[in-house]
Amino acid sequence: MARRYRYAIVKKKEAAKGKLSVGLASASLLLFVGAIGIAYALEGGYGFIVGGICLFAALLSVYGFLMGILSFSEENCMHRTSVVGAILNGVFMVGWLVFFLMGV
Repeated sequence: MARRYRYAIVKKKEAAKGKLSVGLASASLLLFVGAIGIAYALEGGYGFIVGGICLFAALLSVYGFLMGILSFSEENCMHRTSVVGAILNGVFMVGWLVFFLMGV
């Protein structure tokens, strides 16, 4: 009789810091869109408010990138969200840096 192989697929959870990293990337993007909306609604006035929102979004992006990198050290987890969060936050960090340097 032929031997039957039975394979068990273990479902692993996503890394918690990876989820946080993706959440921070989406928050940074939402704050950027909100800052553009506020700048448009205020017709360019109150630039310090828009600048503060953008600075906070940039700091969220930096923190999200760090959490994405640190989430790779978690054991017995899938790292799909870690990769997505680290890449998105890295792109957003570079974008924010270019955005601020254009203003300087």
